[in-house]
Amino acid sequence: MRVMALDIGEVRVGVAVSDPAERVASPVCVLPAAEVLAGAKSFRRVLEDWEPELLVCGLPLTLAGEEGPQAARIRANAAAIGEAAGIPHVFADERLSSAEAKRSLREKGLSEKDMRGKVDMIAASLFLQSWLDERARA
Repeated sequence: MRVMALDIGEVRVGVAVSDPAERVASPVCVLPAAEVLAGAKSFRRVLEDWEPELLVCGLPLTLAGEEGPQAARIRANAAAIGEAAGIPHVFADERLSSAEAKRSLREKGLSEKDMRGKVDMIAASLFLQSWLDERARA
């Protein structure tokens, strides 16, 4: 089954997918949040290209493991996206995924400006990989 991760931000949504065997997560793209929420052609095209059977949406938790201030918005947006796409959704802890993505891109020599379009999809692939690894262990 192919799984698609969404790192839902206020401005951008990072997209990553798993391989059909659910072993490896790969970054795909970053789309404007407004387009994803509106079910625009750009997002529908990504869904058609990858044919996910499940959406894993990043949920912002505090370092203590509690839902952060953005969690309610993310839950509502994820529900709307999943319903519009006709694809079930679950949540994954996205704690520190953006910071880890930035660190990784910085190590590759990217500037803050160059990172801007990449951080969200890298973060999505990081929390998707953690989710896949945890599921494989269970």
